[in-house]
Amino acid sequence: QVELVESGGGLVQAGGSLRLSCAASGRTFSMYRMGWFRQAPGKEREFVASITWSGGYTFYADSMKGRSSISRENTKNTMYLQMNSLKPEDTAVYYCAAATMASTRQNDYDYWGQGTQVTVSS
Repeated sequence: QVELVESGGGLVQAGGSLRLSCAASGRTFSMYRMGWFRQAPGKEREFVASITWSGGYTFYADSMKGRSSISRENTKNTMYLQMNSLKPEDTAVYYCAAATMASTRQNDYDYWGQGTQVTVSS
């Protein structure tokens, strides 16, 4: 069992930055691939970024490529998502998730956090 808790969301103006954190507890954090997803009002949850257990390989959705950076510190059981040049369309609830395989598909993720709200004003 892995418990995930996101933090760092909030209200930011367009063009601003936020860093989201995901703190994990329970089973060995370093065993899992980790990912970020988001869900905007009225839309399906979508993939944002993922990172392998070692942090050596990352993958981004086209919408966030070049504007975000995913990282992790296994010694702190924590994953991060640095988001820059935020746009109003980035407004969503952001979720972190853990999987035993590298994937962009939410169905492949076994554990989920409760989410943190990110609101970008124009």
